[in-house]
Amino acid sequence: MSRFRRIYDRVLEAIAVFLIGAVAVIVTMGFFYRWIGESLVWYDEIAAIALCWLTYYAGALAALRGAHIGFAGFVNALPANLRVVATLFASCVTIGFFLVLTVMGTLVVQILKGNTLVSLPEISLQITQSVIPIASALFIISELLRLPDLLREAWHGPLIDHELQEALEHAKAGKEIRP
Repeated sequence: MSRFRRIYDRVLEAIAVFLIGAVAVIVTMGFFYRWIGESLVWYDEIAAIALCWLTYYAGALAALRGAHIGFAGFVNALPANLRVVATLFASCVTIGFFLVLTVMGTLVVQILKGNTLVSLPEISLQITQSVIPIASALFIISELLRLPDLLREAWHGPLIDHELQEALEHAKAGKEIRP
């Protein structure tokens, strides 16, 4: 793994861990304040936004690690040259989709100029929705960083199902597999 890819992986991982912590804190605060009868006005809106941010950024991390749902069984049934074509096609479709999402997300962020959150009017919707173009661009970078290894894997042998590989390693080590 290249140095840049390792650093990029760690940065995305740090963002995801931070956002998991933020969602946990926000939800715990929301619960606690409702429990004592002092509901936070902004809780629902901020919790939903934080969860969306977590989904987008963790999605880019999952793309880098090859952890998204795929059709390895179908692709592996193909001869080597068609495995490469199918893999390249799937990656091009994915990159194309996120390219459109990056461009359209940027346009949406521009359109939202002057709009704010309902519960916290100090916060611009441009900030909260910036996750769409930013994380989409990160997803594209993740796909591009992973593509050479994926194409090499498709050419030389069957595509590796990383979840299955992890489960087999746990089984060999006698460890319990937890979701």
